Amino acid sequence: MDVILDVLDTLFLDRLYATALPLASAAVASFDPISTIAASLKGYSSNATFDSASSSLDGSFARSAWQYQPTSQYFSLQPSEFAYLSQWDRDNIYRQALSLYLVTWVFGLLIYFVCATLSYVFVFDKETFNHPKYLKNQMSLEIKQTTQSIPIMAIFTVPFFLAEVRGYSLIYDSVAAPGFDHWLLTTFGSAYNLIQFPMFLMFTDFTIYWIHRALHHPFLYKRLHKPHHKWIMPTPFASHAFHPLDGYAQSVPYHLFPFLFPLQKFAYLALFIFIQIWTVMIHDGEYVANSAVINGAACHTMHHLYFNYNYGQFTTLWDRLGGSYRKPNLELFYKETKMSREEWTRQSKEMEQMVVEVEGSDDRRYGPPDGEGVAKKVQ
Repeated sequence: MDVILDVLDTLFLDRLYATALPLASAAVASFDPISTIAASLKGYSSNATFDSASSSLDGSFARSAWQYQPTSQYFSLQPSEFAYLSQWDRDNIYRQALSLYLVTWVFGLLIYFVCATLSYVFVFDKETFNHPKYLKNQMSLEIKQTTQSIPIMAIFTVPFFLAEVRGYSLIYDSVAAPGFDHWLLTTFGSAYNLIQFPMFLMFTDFTIYWIHRALHHPFLYKRLHKPHHKWIMPTPFASHAFHPLDGYAQSVPYHLFPFLFPLQKFAYLALFIFIQIWTVMIHDGEYVANSAVINGAACHTMHHLYFNYNYGQFTTLWDRLGGSYRKPNLELFYKETKMSREEWTRQSKEMEQMVVEVEGSDDRRYGPPDGEGVAKKVQ
């Protein structure tokens, strides 16, 4: 996350903090995001001139003692003079916490809406709107749940990001970086740059399986996990529609990994984006892979329909070992049977039996579907 902060500080946040919390002897212009980004991209010399009317810098102003250090040997942005004009310089823990919270909240929503919208437009089968277990106004409810949960989840996520930025994790820039020594890097050398990816997937797949399974314990299910199981036939917008503590609990392994194992900082960013895309993909209802290994959308649909099966995140391994694997219905992989009334009737009857077992009663409100008109148009 230090790379992300470096970019946002240079383009936006340095001037924002210099305006909101200037040094006692510093005068800064009123905050203008457009001119801030343009000026940051252009760059300032350390002796540039400034006055509040012309948006330039006066070298006689007091400067903080903070010194810029590139966050990566592969990437850096020279900070503008605004980086030295705030009471909260870039190393200030309160500034870092606030910035990371805003980044987690805003970019979490941005990634969610971009990925879910693209999936909805190009992948999701709108015929799902006509499924008897599709809820009334479901998509709007999914989006509402997500937008309410993400800012709360961000509060609990920030301590992990803050610890990373302040150097307490095993995130590294280069295998050969001075001052960073770990037995895995010593043993595997540059090969670890590839090994870290399957390690990350295996570790998070194992831990999320048990966290997810624990959330189906009656005590936790009705208090935390039930809101996500409101969506029997989810759309891509259900991907992040959790109770905030549920969503946070299932994200902990992703944040815990770099405190237990080395992880290259750009690999961490790539994996973070991949996780968001994967979470949308397993809710998109497009059953392209009838795989005995990959826990794809078909397996996850079985989980939403029948509750106590297929807890895994990436693979079916732990479900098979834990006795919770349910093979997706073969009918799901063929267009003519996937959306047939016969298949939907069977799903509904089995789902209704499971609801009684898991929840006791079904308090969901089904149809008429909000997307029925759209579904008819695409037939």
